[in-house]
Amino acid sequence: MARRKKKDKSQFREFLESILIAGVLAFFIITFVVQSFVVEGPSMEPSFEHGERLFVNKFIYRFREPERGEVIVFEPRGAPSDKFIKRVIGLPGETVKLEGGEVFINGEPLPEDYIQDPPRRSYGPYEIAEEEVFVLGDNRSNSSDSRFSHVGMVDYGSISGQAFWVYWPLNEIRVIAQPGY
Repeated sequence: MARRKKKDKSQFREFLESILIAGVLAFFIITFVVQSFVVEGPSMEPSFEHGERLFVNKFIYRFREPERGEVIVFEPRGAPSDKFIKRVIGLPGETVKLEGGEVFINGEPLPEDYIQDPPRRSYGPYEIAEEEVFVLGDNRSNSSDSRFSHVGMVDYGSISGQAFWVYWPLNEIRVIAQPGY
């Protein structure tokens, strides 16, 4: 009988240790490696639809800076408790301007085959400061992005990570393509 109690205690302790290890690993992964994000609203259509769920690579920008065309998740200046998802358009030291339905970087038009519709309003020119990026939604007529003061330029410290994989809904599972420039 004593042997049975000892075996039960051993199994219970092993179970608790497993739960503790799993909890620590989950905390580490969510804090430093990968986090889930839910797309809310139409600002990134047609690239992402409302309700899609994706994974965000949280450690990539510890090793390098964001690049043009990458889709990032960040905390906007005007709403630090929120998370936005947008595409990196302008990089530090560049001048960005929106005019006539086109985006210009340092005076050169930016080819964009991923947008739903061209920007209707003019913006800039604006020179991007060090350790900041200029972001736009792919649905330019329905996006709160760097053109608006409540979002503004996105400093590196407010970037949560790079979106890299859509995992829900199941019929839309895909790796997120990053356009090359």
